Amino acid sequence: MRSRTAACAVLLIAATATACSSSGQPAPRVTVTRTVTASPDTEATANPNDAVLTMGAKKAIDDAENHVHATVQAVEYQQPYKGPQPQKPEDFQGGDTWATVSVKVCNVNGADITVDQTVWSLAYEDGTSVEVTGGTGGDMPKPEYPMDKTVKPGRCAAGLVAFPVSSKKRPERVVYEPDGTEPIEWPIPKA
Repeated sequence: MRSRTAACAVLLIAATATACSSSGQPAPRVTVTRTVTASPDTEATANPNDAVLTMGAKKAIDDAENHVHATVQAVEYQQPYKGPQPQKPEDFQGGDTWATVSVKVCNVNGADITVDQTVWSLAYEDGTSVEVTGGTGGDMPKPEYPMDKTVKPGRCAAGLVAFPVSSKKRPERVVYEPDGTEPIEWPIPKA
């Protein structure tokens, strides 16, 4: 009943506006206001069990089938890297400066796990991504996150993963995606 009354009122206003506009006077404007309640900011309410987390949040990984119980964490993102500068990325690497992600993976209990830099990447709003170069040692940012290291139960692996990035563009997310698993993402705060 209410919607029929409201529809009739809108038609009456439209008819009146049309009638008035034929006399040379400007037609009255009708403004409809609708109240919309905004949802809370995703970053502020991110849940550690969701696929997208806030920077610094830990994500539990429980793979009972393989007896793996671990946590993974992207702690901080820096672009450009603020420590001692390694040699600039080479042209074939696709960037002109180095960015780093401080990461940490802990083997809570269960079987041994192997950690590696290659499961980390940066994702951009336009759908592109940047993978690690595989370059370690030398003047790369320290402490480096390990490549192909076994982590026993009760222990952690932590360090910096370096990415060759464009200084003109900032990634949107840090992505952790070992083979055969769903990606875990942390939004990168605006500069």
